[in-house]
Amino acid sequence: MPETPLSLARLAGALDLTEHQLLSLVASAGPQVPDPTLIALTVEEAARRLGVGRTTMYALVASGEIPSVTIGRLRRVPAEALKAYMAARVQAADTTVALAA
Repeated sequence: MPETPLSLARLAGALDLTEHQLLSLVASAGPQVPDPTLIALTVEEAARRLGVGRTTMYALVASGEIPSVTIGRLRRVPAEALKAYMAARVQAADTTVALAA
């Protein structure tokens, strides 16, 4: 297996870029982190913030466990709804632990 720097140089050359340009391009295309100041998130952003998959998040929204709102034709999850959901899950977990003790 070739060393990483050599592979990087070859890939950069094949794309007619310098290694630095290629690394900058890769860094800028990294995972998109939702803006922490947003008060309404897309379902995908909410899923990333919770650390769950998109399908799981859609199921939570569809079941009503996590409330959402429609704005025009868009579905948005209030950021505060995620905090409330997590607080309820922590409280339920604490109750379960207390009952087991």
